[in-house]
Amino acid sequence: MASAAPAAAAAAAAAAANPNSKGKKRKYLPRGRPVRKGSHPLRPGVEGFFLTCDGGRERQATHEALNLLESFYEELVDGKDLNVKSMVSLSKPLNKKTIFKDSDSSSEEDETSTKEELDVENREEESNTMPSKEGEASGPHQIAKLDAEEPAEESEELQSKKQRLEEGSAEESKELQSKTQQLEEGLSSCVNRESDEANDKSIGDLIDDELKELGDRKKRHFVSLDSGCNGVVFIQMHKRAGDPSPVDIVQRMMSSAASTRKHMSRFILRVLPAELTCYASEEEITKAIKPLVEQYFPSAATTPVKFAVLYEARSNTGIDRMKIINAVAKSIPPPHKVDLSNPDKTIVVEIVKTICLVGVVERYKELLKYNLRQLTAPQQ
Repeated sequence: MASAAPAAAAAAAAAAANPNSKGKKRKYLPRGRPVRKGSHPLRPGVEGFFLTCDGGRERQATHEALNLLESFYEELVDGKDLNVKSMVSLSKPLNKKTIFKDSDSSSEEDETSTKEELDVENREEESNTMPSKEGEASGPHQIAKLDAEEPAEESEELQSKKQRLEEGSAEESKELQSKTQQLEEGLSSCVNRESDEANDKSIGDLIDDELKELGDRKKRHFVSLDSGCNGVVFIQMHKRAGDPSPVDIVQRMMSSAASTRKHMSRFILRVLPAELTCYASEEEITKAIKPLVEQYFPSAATTPVKFAVLYEARSNTGIDRMKIINAVAKSIPPPHKVDLSNPDKTIVVEIVKTICLVGVVERYKELLKYNLRQLTAPQQ
C-alpha cells in the first residue's frame, strides 16, 4: 500500500502538469472527406470552365488552371494585335533616316561643316607648300607674292560669304531661342499638371486604389468558385465586350496540346467550357438551353448539323439520366439530326450536386474527350 501511494501521487502530478493529455484521442481524417464549401460557391447564371482533377488536388489544379487560362486568353487577344503590328511594320521602309524638328540636329550640321572647313584648309596648305613648275621655291615669300597677285574680286566674294554666314547664324540663334521657350513652356505645364495630380491624390491613395483593383474579384478575368465536389474545379470568366468565349479558349488549348504535345499541367485532367449554368431540373435545363440552341443549331440552317448529347452527374443520384438527355435532344430543331458515332458538335451536360453546366464543343472524340493529360502524354 505504501508503494501505491507514491505512484498515484506521481500520476496526479503529471496530470496537473499536462491537463490536456488525458482523454485526448488522435483524429484521422478519412480519405474520401467532403470538400469544405467556400465563401464563393458555384451558382446558376455564371459562365466559365469545368475542370476535373485528381481527388484532393483541387487547390493545386485551381492554381494551374488560372495560369493556363490566362496565358491562352492573352494569346488569343494579343494574336490579333501582333498581326496588325507586323503588317504596319512591313509597310514602312527599312533604311530611312528620320530627323525630328525638335531634335538637336544643329550639332550634326556643325560637325559636318567643321569637317568640310578642315578639308579645305588642308587642300590650301598642300597647294601652298607644293613647288611651282617654273622652279620657284615655295615659302613665305612665294605665299605673299600669290596673295598680292589675287584679284580684288575674291576678297569681295569672301566678304559676301561672311555676311551670309553671319545672317544664317543670327537666324539659327533666333530659332533656337524660340524652341527653348516652347520647351520651357511645355515643361512648366507638365510640372503644373503633375503637381495638381499629386495634390489631388497622394502616393498612398494611388497604391490603395491599385490594391483594390487587384483584390476585386469582379475585375479579374478568371475567378475560382467552390464546386463542393471532390475532383471538380470551376473557374468563372468575367467576359467583357470583344473577349473570346470559353469555347474559343478551350478549343485553342486543346488544339495546341494535340499539335505540340507540350506538357501544360500536372493535376488537371479534363477542361470543358460551361456556357450556361442552371439548376439541375428538366424544366430549368429546357429553358436555359434555348440561347445555345439558337446560336449553334438555328432552325433556318440549310445544312443539318449532326449532334450528340453527353451526360454525366456527380454527387447527385435523384435525377433520371434519360429524362435530361431527351429534354436536351428534343429542344434541337428538326433540320439537325442525332449521330452518336460521328457528331459534328457535342452537347456536354455536367451536373455537380444541384447545378447543371452545359457547353457545346467540337471534335470531342478526336481530342480524346478534352483530356489534357492524355493529349500531352508521350506517344508510345
